[in-house]
Amino acid sequence: MNNRLTITYCTQCRWLFRASWMAQELLTTFQEELDEVALRPGTGGTFDVHLNGELIFSRAEQGRFPESKELKQLVRDTVNPDRDLGHSDR
Repeated sequence: MNNRLTITYCTQCRWLFRASWMAQELLTTFQEELDEVALRPGTGGTFDVHLNGELIFSRAEQGRFPESKELKQLVRDTVNPDRDLGHSDR
């Protein structure tokens, strides 16, 4: 299965740096499991993370940005549920 992660970020809010940092964190942690990470420009304060087409985090729904640890756990639960994330699991 090809695992594709997409981060849609608001260009008006200038959240590209935040999105690219999160993409780097996920690519570093899941270098064997993720086949692709895409950054998709958006507007209106959006910061959404989709994995294989399924929304796994939405800033609008949560009222906040995801923590790196939280996003790693959400991705892990789909791409490799048995994987130990070390300090990110504590």
